[in-house]
Amino acid sequence: MVKARELSHQLVGKRKTIEFSKPAYVVERDDSDLLRNKIIDISYAEWKKVGFSKGTLHYMKQNAKSDKPFTLNTHVMERLETWGGC
Repeated sequence: MVKARELSHQLVGKRKTIEFSKPAYVVERDDSDLLRNKIIDISYAEWKKVGFSKGTLHYMKQNAKSDKPFTLNTHVMERLETWGGC
């Protein structure tokens, strides 16, 4: 949005120069390798005892196996942190 505004200002003559460099974003990831391995190692029976559905664990395992970053809902993350299966 800001770059579009800069371009419009340059086109109408309000601004002499325009900069198209990309800003440097720093993203802090929540999905560490330890968390990924913990999710992959959880059995469906143990996960069911914690009180979650098999489908939740299925999609968590899919995300953990992929190389893409992923997030977890707060209540899932809390139970995962307290889970002592590893």
